[in-house]
Amino acid sequence: MPREDYIATIGLEVHCQITANSKMFCGCRAAYGDDPNTNVCPVCLGLPGALPVLNKHAIEQTILAGMLLGCETPEVSRWDRKNYFYPDMPKNYQLTQLDVPLCLGGGVPLYDIAYPKDVQKGIANPGKVVKMNRIHLEEDVAKSTHFSNHSLIDYNRAGMPLMELVTEPDIDTADEAYAFLKSLQQILVYGGISDADMEKGQMRCDVNISVRPVGTAELRTKLEVKNLNSITAVRKSIEFEIQRQCDEYDEGIEQKQATIRWDDAIGETVVMRVKEDSADYRYFTEPDLLPVRTVELVAKMRSFVPELPHEKRERFVVDYGVSEYDAGVLTSEKALADYFEKAAEGSKVAKKVANWVINGLLGKLNETDVSVRDNPFPAGSLRALVDLVEAGTVTNKQAREVFDVIWESPDESPADVAKGLGFEPADQSAVEGIIDQVILDNPDKVEEIKGGNPRMVNWLTGQVMKASQGKANPKLVTDSISAKLGL
Repeated sequence: MPREDYIATIGLEVHCQITANSKMFCGCRAAYGDDPNTNVCPVCLGLPGALPVLNKHAIEQTILAGMLLGCETPEVSRWDRKNYFYPDMPKNYQLTQLDVPLCLGGGVPLYDIAYPKDVQKGIANPGKVVKMNRIHLEEDVAKSTHFSNHSLIDYNRAGMPLMELVTEPDIDTADEAYAFLKSLQQILVYGGISDADMEKGQMRCDVNISVRPVGTAELRTKLEVKNLNSITAVRKSIEFEIQRQCDEYDEGIEQKQATIRWDDAIGETVVMRVKEDSADYRYFTEPDLLPVRTVELVAKMRSFVPELPHEKRERFVVDYGVSEYDAGVLTSEKALADYFEKAAEGSKVAKKVANWVINGLLGKLNETDVSVRDNPFPAGSLRALVDLVEAGTVTNKQAREVFDVIWESPDESPADVAKGLGFEPADQSAVEGIIDQVILDNPDKVEEIKGGNPRMVNWLTGQVMKASQGKANPKLVTDSISAKLGL
């Protein structure tokens, strides 16, 4: 059967490190990039007799994450041991939550701007909210680096506060999975819960995939793609695995529940091991940690709920008059939204400030491979530059030259740079004389305009700009030509 005759069912398990100063059950420094095995102690190394102590901040941040995603928090939450034997967990068990996690239910809205760019104009289910099953808190494992004949283990990551966000099997395509992770990143960053940077290992993803024929309801055997560390890898692995399962079912090959990995070098999934069930982990209640009573924590964290991306996007449309798409771009990163609001503060033309942020600033950031957070161009300078354009002091083309200078010298003011570059506006009376001469010299163009071709006004404007050596304000020139021709 062709691919269209199958329905894919996808669920995600997303592991996300919480931004914290210390680890989940000890006081060791929680940091990325430190020398290997320097942030360790008897607790996170699992030495005999070492006892865990709860990180209250991590618990509060997990509850806050649940609030942002519309989850419910039970009044009492407890801890469990998940037993398994592997070098990345020196205790041979992981402290986690099974039966009573901190957060239940909820959902993640899929933002249009979060979809891959090649599908944003044809989203199958716009406005979809992916249902969540739970968010539980646990400790991260050590980082393993495998070579051909040996492995290296860095225990700095062991014990880091780690949220696991588990969806319902509610995702239909690789594109939706991509949008889910992008949207989740936005929300967690807006909440200050995590940077959710997959390149730094702060967020990782496991994907459960099964396919079944169209018209059937019963789910078939699922396979789990483990430890994906980029959103692009998630998308590619899902697309490959769906096609692989469809092809094998067509050949009469039944799937066996297994853990598989994505090999990006060959663009295929590879079986790692037969999948364990929860019984294989021998879960039992953690005897060294008391249950957590959450009522007071929930009350405390309500005051920390921020304006979420979709709420900010709606406000930008109303407050600044930008389009929904532009508002989506501006709110796609919290740092970008904050920059825009600072730049637009007090401006009478906030929509034009938004255009400069989207078409000028973002283009420069992409060109120079600089992040929004490291952007050297002051927000106040961008507002001042737009004001110069509006006042007719500089043209848009000249403003771009001023922009490039300030990018390299952020302490310079736009007005001083424009003056230094010789961008002084032409005398308006002289410009009016040029306009009259251009109209007089081009009677055929004037006739075209009066005959119903108003676009020819732009041609006349271009002639005036040439004659004024680019110093005239093109908007004022166009308005003057239109007035003189009675348009």
